[in-house]
Amino acid sequence: MQYREILKKIIDNVEKVIIGKRHCIELMVIALICEGHVLIEDVPGVGKTTMISALAKSLNLDFKRVQFTPDVMPSDITGLTIFDQRKNEFVFYPGSVMTNILLADEINRTSPKTQSSLLEVMQEKQVTVDGNTYELPKPFMVLATQNPVEYVGTYPLPEAQLDRFFMKIRIGYPKPEEEMQMLSNFHENLIHQLTPVVNAESILDIQKHVLEVTADELINKYIIDIISATRNHNSILLGVSPRGSLALLRAAKAWALYQGRDYVIPDDVKVMAVPVLSHRIILQPEIGFKGSDSGEIIISIMNGIDVPNGL
Repeated sequence: MQYREILKKIIDNVEKVIIGKRHCIELMVIALICEGHVLIEDVPGVGKTTMISALAKSLNLDFKRVQFTPDVMPSDITGLTIFDQRKNEFVFYPGSVMTNILLADEINRTSPKTQSSLLEVMQEKQVTVDGNTYELPKPFMVLATQNPVEYVGTYPLPEAQLDRFFMKIRIGYPKPEEEMQMLSNFHENLIHQLTPVVNAESILDIQKHVLEVTADELINKYIIDIISATRNHNSILLGVSPRGSLALLRAAKAWALYQGRDYVIPDDVKVMAVPVLSHRIILQPEIGFKGSDSGEIIISIMNGIDVPNGL
């Protein structure tokens, strides 16, 4: 299938730079074709920013990076209107969001007011400044990074912000043999050698085709069973929202397309459940101290739900 080959071409290109993290790259690309946004949370130095930059270089799209700090203002993100004396009128000066791929680096280091400037952007794919609404370029995607171990000078993302991220990804440390390969390639500036392998038209075409992948009613019920279980689980304070159930279905369709199918099977839902749902739940306070991970709880929920037969 041509769509599968295009997606593999993007992933293979990024993998030239990011060694041993193919599934993380796959998840980023799945979010892209689902018109979603990605939050990458991990310790410093594992390649969060490099992976995003490599994806941007693989796509023939406009790319901007914002280094979030406490002094970044909402107008830096959305843009602002300034009176032009020569033209005798107000002129809109676009902010960083007027792009295709926006890297929000260390998003939790900026103020809640600046973080909230992305809410409309991420949900509506538009920005409103001084009562005027401006459409964002298509495709549009926010790829944000945050460090989970540094709390001084950070502002945790609120639930409303987290829920607008299609996926949350953790990269993790490389295996010893992968790190050996990284050291061997140390002298090569591989990311600057990457060239685009796909254009905007191809991405938009795939985004439309994802919606045409079929999902049986049994698949829908399987998703609802998982979502409902998060809302009635003893360890979970806040379960997954309806936006999360829609995201899981869309992600399963995209994964099916990537696997060369035009229909969803239960395994597609299983693969997508943790990255799509884990950041959408809030654990009970006492659970966090026990070292439980939200991803592990999502997996335990799925293990307790019957998989649809006959699909």
